[in-house]
Amino acid sequence: MHGRIGGVPVPVADRLPAALARRIALAAQGFADPRPAGVVDSRQLRRMTDRLAVVQIDSVNVVSRSHYLPAFSRLGAYRRSTLDDFTARRHELFEFWAHEASFLPVRLHPYLRWRMAAAEEQAWGSMVRIQRERPGYVAEVLDRVREAGPIRASELGETRPDRPGSMWNWHAGKVALEWLFYTGVLTARARTTSFERVYDLTERVLPAAVLQTPTPEPADAVRELVRTAARALGVATEHDLRDYFRLRPAQARQAITELADAGELLPVEVAGWGAPAWMDPAARRPRWIRARALLSPFDSLVWERPRVERIFGFRYRLEIYTPAAQRVHGYYVLPFLLGDRLVARVDLKADRQAGVLRVQAAHAEDGVDRAEVGAALAAELRLMAGWLELDDVAVAERGDLAADLPAALAGAGADVA
Repeated sequence: MHGRIGGVPVPVADRLPAALARRIALAAQGFADPRPAGVVDSRQLRRMTDRLAVVQIDSVNVVSRSHYLPAFSRLGAYRRSTLDDFTARRHELFEFWAHEASFLPVRLHPYLRWRMAAAEEQAWGSMVRIQRERPGYVAEVLDRVREAGPIRASELGETRPDRPGSMWNWHAGKVALEWLFYTGVLTARARTTSFERVYDLTERVLPAAVLQTPTPEPADAVRELVRTAARALGVATEHDLRDYFRLRPAQARQAITELADAGELLPVEVAGWGAPAWMDPAARRPRWIRARALLSPFDSLVWERPRVERIFGFRYRLEIYTPAAQRVHGYYVLPFLLGDRLVARVDLKADRQAGVLRVQAAHAEDGVDRAEVGAALAAELRLMAGWLELDDVAVAERGDLAADLPAALAGAGADVA
């Protein structure tokens, strides 16, 4: 749709009600589709990873490794080994820094080579510093991988620096491996059971067809990343689009302008957003969403907290690093999606030794029907416990929704702790 200013055609923004924008965003993320009725197969899992394009990785294992959860949220119970095959055997997904550390479809590898080539500008201090100050050591580490094969950082025999309170107290060997990983010389062949990255030469891991794909110009690559983000988000502000792959403002703006000029992004105004937005022309506009899902804190639907608040009116903060006495909702809190709303938040822990999924706190959002939410949440908790191969669900008496859960869970033989 175009208007004219001084005889020059300019796009006129379509106006979207906030509820429709919310449904568009949920559909783009895969929540408009019903879960498979039977066994989830590799085709369905591949479709999901292609749709999201970025599956964030995190080492926290309170409930499950975070990269396993988005597929469960959208597809229900599935074999985690199938996703492992995609990353560690078939190598249909590769690991790189996109929205933080992430698994991505290998088709995106050529479009991130500009970031690998610009590692001195893109990577953080310790990696850049070791290459500048100890290039010979970095070369030795690379030679060891080349000659001896896949390696874990712990196999280098280096001593970790004593920096209490630091999350990134990597030893020199780990830093060298991470530099080589960031530059694309090495990639992750797999992750160990303790979630340690196994590094190998990229040419020995990724499919030949991917490696032989020509490297696009940076502007073309960024344009494809924004295009991919737009498909995954459905409707988004400029900040949303660039945050998906952590792009810099100037390069993202240029790509958005070029895609809009080509008709590949449509300008929209969303009621209540207070910022210009863009929509994928192929985005679905569902009349309703009938989703039910517990969401990882690192799920692409909720990882950008200002977007979550803008779309759902849901203020969400991960409180892992908040002192226990100051936490409001709990340590590892998963938002609960019901229909097209985030209706509750649940602090969960998989107690593997006891075989119990522990609901350490459950809080309902204002204005929801607690009986309805409690019943739906109980069903999802039962499904999650089974998927995690836990025998029971135990509910602690913390949070205003906790009292509604025991009766709903009674049929599953759950306990109240």
